[in-house]
Amino acid sequence: MSGDLLTYLPLVFGLVGASVFAGILAGFLGVGGGIVLVPAMFWMFSLVDFPANLTMHMAVATSLATIIFTAISSARAHYKRGGVDMDLLRLWGLPIGLGALAGGLAARWIDPDGLRAVFGVVGVLVSLNFCLPRSLVLGQALPASRSANAGMAGSIGFVSSLMGIGGGTLGVPTLSAFSFPIKRAVGTAAAFGLIIAVPAVVGFVLSGLSVPGRPPLSLGYVSLPAVLVIIPFTTALAPYGAKLAHKVEPKWVKRGFAVFLGITSIRMLLS
Repeated sequence: MSGDLLTYLPLVFGLVGASVFAGILAGFLGVGGGIVLVPAMFWMFSLVDFPANLTMHMAVATSLATIIFTAISSARAHYKRGGVDMDLLRLWGLPIGLGALAGGLAARWIDPDGLRAVFGVVGVLVSLNFCLPRSLVLGQALPASRSANAGMAGSIGFVSSLMGIGGGTLGVPTLSAFSFPIKRAVGTAAAFGLIIAVPAVVGFVLSGLSVPGRPPLSLGYVSLPAVLVIIPFTTALAPYGAKLAHKVEPKWVKRGFAVFLGITSIRMLLS
């Protein structure tokens, strides 16, 4: 029994460390924390007796489950500071949620290499975007067409659910490309995280229920023990990250995070 505890102790400490980083980053950049948690859990699960064919699916699904709580904490903090655009939330909310649900359900038929490829490729692209001296600008405002907005929002929800991330990683660069104010983009993207995470988790739970070989205390592809370790740290620290976002110039933090994300994504692709 003591041997089992010693085996899992590094996993617990690793999850705590990743959760602290993810919680602050979730509030500061509106990225939901999953961009840190997914690769961290993927490698930590690989170190213990996790079935190799489930490691990536469970890392993604577990990350999404924690984002439900992190997004509530982060979005509330941004909302109190007037950083959430309710009109955009109403416009994008439904298509984002439907896209996220579709991604969670589709994961049942995507192999682990496919999920790693999605995370790695999109992660590299996001990293390069963070490194740009100026944000890419596609227009002075969002498209007037509701179908164009629905297409963008649905795509963000679908890809985000397959990566196990919240709304900020893809939502903030997309909104910035249409000249959306950066602080409102970050705050609104924090709320997108909740709209992505809830239906995506439902999809991952349903698609994983019949999969054999899942570890004990798993709900579909979600590892409940990992969720319980992560949630207290991410939810407690997300408001502090949100407070920093309204006080600190995020340029250098973004660039440092871009380097971290680029290296992590390339390693995911090479693995």
